[in-house]
Amino acid sequence: MDCIFCKIANKEIPSQVVFENKNILAFKDLNPQAPVHILVIPKNHIPSINEINSKNSSIVAEIFQAINQIVEQENIKESGYRVISNCGEDGCQSVQHLHFHILGGKKLSETLS
Repeated sequence: MDCIFCKIANKEIPSQVVFENKNILAFKDLNPQAPVHILVIPKNHIPSINEINSKNSSIVAEIFQAINQIVEQENIKESGYRVISNCGEDGCQSVQHLHFHILGGKKLSETLS
């Protein structure tokens, strides 16, 4: 498989890790869109939100628990932040591996278009 996020999760490609446990990796985005821009991924390959099912859905809860820790660690919990997951071509999903963007550290635009 030639998935860049799988390679990052397997430490084949370096990243700036901000959180890691047995199932999840969170790292700084290489092209940040906000002062805080972190990607949170499951270490096991799940292509997108469309492939979440009863066998792997617990990872999403674990990811959101990790997000809660990360935003506190990054000092954006109180000021606010955005969590985004793009899905499919029209949703501009650039890497076919489930991932969530955490954006914060400034007042974000109210529009998403």
